[in-house]
Amino acid sequence: MILLGKKQTLQVVQTTDFGVYLAGGNEEDKYTRKKSVADLPISKVLLPKNQLKPNTNIGDTYEVFIYKDSEDRPIATTTIPPLELDGFALLTVKEVSTIGAFLDWGLAKDLLLPFKEQTYKVNVGDSVLVKLYIDKSKRLCATMKIYDVLRTDSEYKRDDIVHGTVYEIIDAFGAFVAVDNCYSALIPKNELFHTVKPGDQIEARVVLVHEDGKLTLSLRQKAYLQMDDDCNLIYEKLVAADGFLPYHDKSDAEEIKKEFNLSKNAFKRAIGHLMKNGKIEIMDSGIKLK
Repeated sequence: MILLGKKQTLQVVQTTDFGVYLAGGNEEDKYTRKKSVADLPISKVLLPKNQLKPNTNIGDTYEVFIYKDSEDRPIATTTIPPLELDGFALLTVKEVSTIGAFLDWGLAKDLLLPFKEQTYKVNVGDSVLVKLYIDKSKRLCATMKIYDVLRTDSEYKRDDIVHGTVYEIIDAFGAFVAVDNCYSALIPKNELFHTVKPGDQIEARVVLVHEDGKLTLSLRQKAYLQMDDDCNLIYEKLVAADGFLPYHDKSDAEEIKKEFNLSKNAFKRAIGHLMKNGKIEIMDSGIKLK
């Protein structure tokens, strides 16, 4: 059995002037294993000569990845790409053509990301989180539509710090994140106090683990830890503004968010703390250094 889009260990069964042919599996497996979309209707696959170790003989084994070359023929390579079938990886857009974008995944033939599988328009140089799948023409392709296939079985708990990739922004909801590039998570719009975009790598705190296993994240620390950073930010802005800023605890929440990247509650906590410590004075017209 030879599987498209999979890493597998195959055995040399034939040598030629242009490489070797590999085969794998055993006869029992052919009858007991459930047929997969990745099964190829071939008994052996070419590993080109430039991929061979010195003194390769029949019976030797190779760990290879199976994909299709520019003429749509199955071929083996010892270069293992960063994702396998149904797996996820952050890849770079190498070219945009009339049929879609081509992604660099380390192989001789770039990976196609069709236009219909893009959740937003991508450009050369963009980093995009994609899943590898087999299309109706039995070709390996990439898709950015990963929300429904991200895993929900992480072991993360509330207040754990996680890392992930932003893969989609929907203004009504917030930023969708693939934690560890495989687990489903969301930063709600009310937690987005600075701009993030698809492809960004983020560090966040788990604020909620839902019953279905999806995660809600925050880019901020717990309030009592975050307050010191917020106080320093406001104090530094005051110093830069010659000691006065026209914002106070009655200011509009959107104005505060725009100026400080803080929620109104976080802003009020911070200026209250600064006032209590004798650093600032809160007036009807704003805040000023003491």
